[in-house]
Amino acid sequence: MIEIQNLSHSLGGKTVLRDISLKITDNTILGIVGINGAGKSTLLRLLAGVYLPDAGSIRYDGRSPEDAETRKDFFFLPDDPYYTSFMTPDSLFDFYKCFHPTIDKETYESLLGEYKIDKNGKVRNFSKGMRRQVFIALALAVKPRYLLLDEAFDGLDPLSRKVFKDAIISLVEDGHTTVLISSHSLRELEDFCDRFILIDENVIKSQGDIAEHVGRLCKFELAFTEAVAKEVFAGLPIVSLIIKNRFVQIVLEGESGEMRKRLEALSPAVMDEMPLDFEETFIYDVKREERKI
Repeated sequence: MIEIQNLSHSLGGKTVLRDISLKITDNTILGIVGINGAGKSTLLRLLAGVYLPDAGSIRYDGRSPEDAETRKDFFFLPDDPYYTSFMTPDSLFDFYKCFHPTIDKETYESLLGEYKIDKNGKVRNFSKGMRRQVFIALALAVKPRYLLLDEAFDGLDPLSRKVFKDAIISLVEDGHTTVLISSHSLRELEDFCDRFILIDENVIKSQGDIAEHVGRLCKFELAFTEAVAKEVFAGLPIVSLIIKNRFVQIVLEGESGEMRKRLEALSPAVMDEMPLDFEETFIYDVKREERKI
């Protein structure tokens, strides 16, 4: 288990994270979401021991991320992983073997083959997506107890993303790995994350099960026989309301069946319930927080 208590951190005199507390249970895939600059990468760097927190604590099964034994248990893949000008995938493997002696070369080479990566080519000459594939192969070959991924899907083509996600799910299902992953691609996270945290204004604004979070909102499109005013919808738990003459798009917080009944009482000529995904609910959440400021 990872336990974060009252974690705060500043960069360049600016507060990035403030009083963050969180428990992450074993064998979980946790998605970390937030707008640019929200603190997602900073949180992962703190968890990896790259940064030391200004206040608060991080514990992996009671141990600090600074402990040498703890560091063997996790693998951190940043958005801009380190490599030298002369490194090849083969020499990169040898470099990481110094830190992770049990890294599985067979898994590594199998993934390089699946990604069609030349293991003797210079990493610096690879495309961004190819470099990402090399480091993903390293991360999966380490088979860490804790896998920390920053913008993991950036630069990957659809097939590579699927191979990566399937491999992560397999590690977790085998009872071996807990995954923390940040990504701008919220649809990717919705596909396979168990839980999420939303970081905004330096704090965790919301967290929970992704499916339950999406399910708490419902979206409808309505058409009326004549133009309607927003006052017609007074009293409803409105998250978003767009009115264009006779046509209305409304997002409500509540159980969809109950919200449908309340909308039917307004006698629309046509009413359709529309699908919602995690990305949309994230946008609505952030906009609501902005309106509070």
